[in-house]
Formats: sequence, C-alpha cells, structure tokens
Amino acid sequence: MKPILQVALDFVNLDRAMKCAEEAVKGGVDWLEAGTPLIKSEGLNAVRKLRQKFPRKTIVADMKIMDAGRIEVEIAAKAGANVVGVLAASSDSTIKECVEAAHNYGAKIQADLISIKDVKKRAMEIEKLGVDYLGIHCAIDDQMQAKDPFNKLKELSKNVNVPISVAGGINSETAPLAVKAGASIIVVGGAINKASNAEKAAREIKQAILTLKKVKTDLFKRKGSLKDIEKILSKVSTANISDAMHRSGSLKDLQVICPGVKMCGKALTVRTYPGDWAKTVEAIDVAEPGQVIVIDAGGVGPAVWGELATHGAIQKKLSGVVIYGAIRDVQEIRSLNFPAFATLITPSAGEPKGFGEIGIPVNISSTRVFSGDYIVGDDDGVVVIPEQKVIEFSNRAMSVLETENRLRKEIDEGSTLAKVIDLLKWEKK
Repeated sequence: MKPILQVALDFVNLDRAMKCAEEAVKGGVDWLEAGTPLIKSEGLNAVRKLRQKFPRKTIVADMKIMDAGRIEVEIAAKAGANVVGVLAASSDSTIKECVEAAHNYGAKIQADLISIKDVKKRAMEIEKLGVDYLGIHCAIDDQMQAKDPFNKLKELSKNVNVPISVAGGINSETAPLAVKAGASIIVVGGAINKASNAEKAAREIKQAILTLKKVKTDLFKRKGSLKDIEKILSKVSTANISDAMHRSGSLKDLQVICPGVKMCGKALTVRTYPGDWAKTVEAIDVAEPGQVIVIDAGGVGPAVWGELATHGAIQKKLSGVVIYGAIRDVQEIRSLNFPAFATLITPSAGEPKGFGEIGIPVNISSTRVFSGDYIVGDDDGVVVIPEQKVIEFSNRAMSVLETENRLRKEIDEGSTLAKVIDLLKWEKK
C-alpha cells in the first residue's frame, strides 16, 4: 500500500489541536489522530470535532484500550473514529471484543505494541485475533533515552501480513527509513505538532516518505552519543533544561559575570577554603579542554579567581568557571569574554595556602555537584545535570525548546500565552 502519513495530535487543548490539524492537512497529512493526551483532556469531543471539520479524512482515536473493549470502541466509533487503538498488552478477550465492536460499527482496530518485550510473538498472536493494523511504538519517555522503533519494525515486517504503523520520534530524516523498514503508516507527532509551521513540516515529511529521500532537519532528533548531547546543550537554554528537570538543577545565588556568553561542559570540581586560591589554580592544569571548573569556597570572600587564572583557563581551552565564593578583576574577565559565575565580587584576593581537594563532590548553594556532571550557564544562571542522566535531560530540554517554538508562533499570530494554553482551565484546583 502507498505509505500513509498520520499526524498524532498530542495536545491537551482542542483549539490548538484543530489549528495544527488544519495546517497538517494542507501539508498533505492523510490520517488525523486524536492523541491520548487530547482524548484524556477533551474527551471524545476531540474526535467529533475532527470528524466534523475533516469529513473525508481517516480519524484515528488513540484510546490505548486496556479493558472494556466493546464499550470503548463503540463510543469512539460513534464519535467518528475510523481507527481505534487498543494496547497489545491487554488480554486476548479484550482485543477480540475490540475487533468485534469495531467491525460492527464500521471501524478498524490497531493494536499498539508499545512496551511489549517479545514483539514478534505477541504480534503473531494478535494478528490471529483479527486486528486490522499493528503498531510499533517507541514511547516518548524511551525516546528521551535515545531509543528508536526501527529494529523492532524490521523484525515485525518480516513476520506479519497486516499493515504496520510506526511511531516514536519520526522526523523528515527518519521517515524514509521507516518506509524502507516495512511500515505502511508513518505516525509523526512532535515533528509536526511542535513545528512553528506545521504545514511546511508535514509537506517535507510527506515528500520524504514518497521519494524515500530524507529532508534535513535540525530539530526533532533525540540523540544518544555524548558528542551529540553537547551540541544539544549548546542550543538549549538553562530555562529549557530546568523545565526538563522538573524545575530542578539550578545552582542558586550565582551572579553572571559575562552577560551574553554561553557556558557548557563537564565539571571538574574543587573544594577549597575561603580565599585559598591554590587548588583553583592547580585545577586549571589538571582540567581537560572543554571542562568547567566548579569551585566550592564556602560562598564567601576573599576572591579565589581573577584575571590571571582566566588567562590560564583560556590557554587550556576551558569552557568556564563557577565559583561558590568570590571573584575579582571582572572588567578584565568581561573583556576576555570568558564564561564566569560567582557568588561575590570583591577586589581582595586571598592567599595560596594549598588547602582543599580537586575532583571530589562539592556543595554549591546546597546542590551536590560531582566531577563529570554537565554544567550549563547563560544569562539566567547555571544548572547542573547529573552525568548519568545527561542524555535523557538533554533530549527533554530540546523537546521543551521545540514546544516553545510552536507556542511562540501561535502567540505571535495575535494571541497571548494565557489564551493559547487555556490557562484558567488548567490552573490547579
């Protein structure tokens, strides 16, 4: 069958979903999916509105049915859904009920294999139960850890006869790979519904799946290598990262010494006594290019860093310095454009007594920082990302940035933030 492009309208606001759907249809989308977040927030009225607005389009209700298959399929089909989703993890009896109800009401069933470990075995079992489509689906939370659905897709396409849909971080570069791997239905979420121009995004992806040639994109990619992660961190803001980390990770009480200069790199930690700058200077010699020196000097003066230390850090190609304590020579440091953050500014330097240690965990404003953690700083301040979670949180930060791109576009078209996100409806009661 000719590859089908399906957009997953994973919004929580129906007006925003409808606006994106209009743009996506103009761009060539074939099927419109009322995503699970949309159905949970707006109910099956989302399906009704899509059916009313797009009477000739295939409407998919991503119900993720786990029980009560008959009634859930019935209400989705009566609301206008052509295809209804059931979880492959549900019981055989539930899937049978879904199939019978769907065929009774002129709809079709897609079984979603999300989080199924033995995809081949379960898919072959479900196929015998009469489902119309099978879906390979890499969960959003798995995507943030740089997982993708393609290996499972290739395995499944060789062993079943029903059409397969694939979802999970698909963009204009990976969509052709999905077709080549055996998918008949290409489900795209963020690469369309987070795009500032959903029509253009949909058109590029449609072109990609029809020509089997990728269209380059800088967004909507989830990366797994540390080299790629550092590129992501150079693009996102500390605000994006804080949002991705559930508003955590911020190093408080730090001043931005060089406004407009971005800092990103792995931490090399230093613990020293107030005013003792010996270990801070020694750390420059120990540090690797690209690292950020993070100094715990107790949050007080005298200064443990100045212009000459900065010159040395530049020679070593370090990415910046964070000082829970005092800094001096800020005019000269600003002229050098070196990323620096400190608790205090003072003209007074301490003495190099040699107390302290390099490379041990430190406390910066009550936040624990380890050597190897990732440090990002900009005009909003500094955040620390634990080394073991840097892949996930970097990908989530990029997702935040992409979401804001779409919101910004909707606001610039004449709305406000409160109106776009329907703030009054979603205030905590």
